[in-house]
Amino acid sequence: MKRKPQLPDATISEERGIRYLHLDTPWIQGAMRIRQPTKLELDYIQRMMAWMLLRDPEAMAETRCLQLGLGAAAITKYCHSVLRLPTTAVEINPAVIGVCRAWFNLPDDDERLTVLKADAAKYVADDRHIASADALCVDLYDHEAASPVLDDEDFYRACWRVLDDGGIMTVNLFGREASFARSTARISAAFGDNRVAMLKPTTEGNTIVLAWKGFDLPEREVLAERAETLQTKWSLPARKWVKLLSTFTPKSAPQSAPQSTSSSAQT
Repeated sequence: MKRKPQLPDATISEERGIRYLHLDTPWIQGAMRIRQPTKLELDYIQRMMAWMLLRDPEAMAETRCLQLGLGAAAITKYCHSVLRLPTTAVEINPAVIGVCRAWFNLPDDDERLTVLKADAAKYVADDRHIASADALCVDLYDHEAASPVLDDEDFYRACWRVLDDGGIMTVNLFGREASFARSTARISAAFGDNRVAMLKPTTEGNTIVLAWKGFDLPEREVLAERAETLQTKWSLPARKWVKLLSTFTPKSAPQSAPQSTSSSAQT
């Protein structure tokens, strides 16, 4: 009988008014400024919200948000409590959900918020979730944060299916064993040519990749106009996002055996 993978415990630390989430290692899995619990504290987490640049402003109020990997619940809280959008978060580790509720101000589920203890790969592969999201944020790492837990072409194709037309995915690529070229090639294969862009890496080495469905990338002038609105209304560093954004054509993905659809931890 195959044993279920053991999930790491979730722990916290605090320094200079910021609370950090860890999974049995010193690696930071998320952060919250204690006196501003809905503020997006980490640079790469802010950049995960760059999907807002590509989203038609007229459709913003109807956006359905989905996060794969809860982390310290920063994106989940922001989408639910600040943007006030319908939000679903999928997290396999119950300890992470518990710590986020106890220490990171994650509210209880309500008519706009659903936090599911589930496997992200199985969630996106479920036909019941086809075209169920408009903004998909993927940030899936185990306790060692070496590379994305889910990173094969089948997974990204399932992410494409979960998005409705007009939807955008942001993916955090990071880790000493991660391959940016391999991951972006798989994302491009799933979403199609001219449907992938990236933000320049953060100082810490996080590269945020954007992929979208059912529309062409808006012109730079349109993105700049949207950025002004986002920065004024939500105090997001959206002008910087436009400067950091570039399109590219990934090389073909190498042939490799598909990964397991079950993961040891997703946060």
